[in-house]
Amino acid sequence: MSKSPRLTKYGVPFPARNQMVTLKQLSPLPAGWSSLAAAFVMQVRRTPDKLFATDTLKGRITFSDALLRSCVMARFLSRKVKGHKAIGVLVPPSVGATIANFAATLLGKWTVNLNYAATADIVNNAAKQCEIKVILTSKQVVEKLGAPLDAEVIYLEDLLTAITKADKAWGWAISRLPLPLMRAFLPGLRSKLSDIATVMFTSGSTGDPKGVLLTNGNILSNIHQINSHAKLEERDSVVGILPFFHSFGFTVTLWTMATLGRGAAYHISPLNPREVGKLLEKEKPTLMACTPTLMRSYLARCTREQFSSLRWLLLGSEKLDPALAEEIKAKLGVEPVEGFGCTELAPVVAANSPEEVLTPDGRRVHGNKLGSVGQPVAGTAIAIVDIDTHEVLPFGSGKEGLIFVAGPQVMQGYLNRKAETDEVLDGDIYCTGDVGYIDADGFLFIVDRLDEFSKIGGEMVPNKKVAAKLREAAGVSEAQLLVTNVKDPARGERLIVLYTQLPMTPQELISVLSKDASIPKLWLPKAGDCYKVDAFPVNPTGKLDLKGVKKLAKELSA
Repeated sequence: MSKSPRLTKYGVPFPARNQMVTLKQLSPLPAGWSSLAAAFVMQVRRTPDKLFATDTLKGRITFSDALLRSCVMARFLSRKVKGHKAIGVLVPPSVGATIANFAATLLGKWTVNLNYAATADIVNNAAKQCEIKVILTSKQVVEKLGAPLDAEVIYLEDLLTAITKADKAWGWAISRLPLPLMRAFLPGLRSKLSDIATVMFTSGSTGDPKGVLLTNGNILSNIHQINSHAKLEERDSVVGILPFFHSFGFTVTLWTMATLGRGAAYHISPLNPREVGKLLEKEKPTLMACTPTLMRSYLARCTREQFSSLRWLLLGSEKLDPALAEEIKAKLGVEPVEGFGCTELAPVVAANSPEEVLTPDGRRVHGNKLGSVGQPVAGTAIAIVDIDTHEVLPFGSGKEGLIFVAGPQVMQGYLNRKAETDEVLDGDIYCTGDVGYIDADGFLFIVDRLDEFSKIGGEMVPNKKVAAKLREAAGVSEAQLLVTNVKDPARGERLIVLYTQLPMTPQELISVLSKDASIPKLWLPKAGDCYKVDAFPVNPTGKLDLKGVKKLAKELSA
């Protein structure tokens, strides 16, 4: 008797591994990439005098500086974390944050970057889950939290006096040893690809943050995939504005640069467009990643000259409105490319490219297809499963279904949450919860998310499609109107419309929409459930905060 396929949290079965398609094969990892620590040290040996990182706090270090400071800090920390498996880092993107991450990794500890924009309760909860006893942070961050941390706090500002001459001498000596000899003193250099390197907490935009277990192999594989997909050049450098508690900030703007010998220019917050513009103008990076929401503020406050050095502007975390893409290209002179990823996938799954790419049948096409999130990165297997029939759809058919991803970047699971892990993970097959399709050119399109459906009267209503129809009827943009839901005692849930601007009354808008024959009556919100707001909630990375949106809708409709 054949074994029944396991079901996901959505009631859709996982596909078999042999039903998944890999568009491009991934070559083996570079020799010596046995751990993040080893890959970093190898890169330092290749480019010791190359500038690694700068920040707006006046920090500036070469690759050899980074290794020396990390060894010194590792020696100091080793006395504090003996017997502990994790070290917390509560620091915005900066030179200091990179050193804290490198030091923890050289010690072979789980590096856990905590959300400094969250409440103290959330930070303490994450620290408790990871059994963190020591947190590296700054006095300014702790002051903003406004509540004590449930761990020993080490302030980066105090390290100059806390670190001893013996620590400095030890760090200096160890940083100059050949890699094989360094392994005897730094446990992180003895770590294996299968060892956990970090716990990344999900944003919690649709629920409680979960700790995602990522190995050295997960992150190094994703770095290798990114390098293969983007074809990074020796001259490339990144502007690092995404927090290291964000998976893209951690993998791309920190570790990809550190292990591939590229530079980074960091700023403590992406929410300050004028400072980001000045950083772009001064350091002239070639790579930048952020969200469409952030780009709207940069469009209003930055100049074309400040963006002139960029050759890759990757936007993710939200759907990129084609109109916004055209506006960015026209005003800032750079063609934005949309990508797709999630914390559970280390994070990159797919991305558009400003260069030509090959289709499955060998044709060359422009690599940036508006509306898509690009082709999957090498080594990534994809399956699209019909939500109703549970059929695995033919690759490139253009038919919509639930997206499954497999590959070397797939997480090991959620920390201490086996039941939730089993709902989304079967071996290395991950259920994204996103609905989409792949076209004949191998480009992936995301059209909805099952967590963003409303169940009304037993029927599934797609919030995003309703919002798109409303915006089309009103002639407004994605930044001006969205749809969410709240509980409803009679029908299970009901739709709530939030808007910042409308050229008509809500009654008129719903009346216009009701005349559209393609809209089921179940999809029609009530005019009384439309609310004007000053702005939509966003999280520290500039991504729309879906949890905050739901909370706002609940308060307004109460």
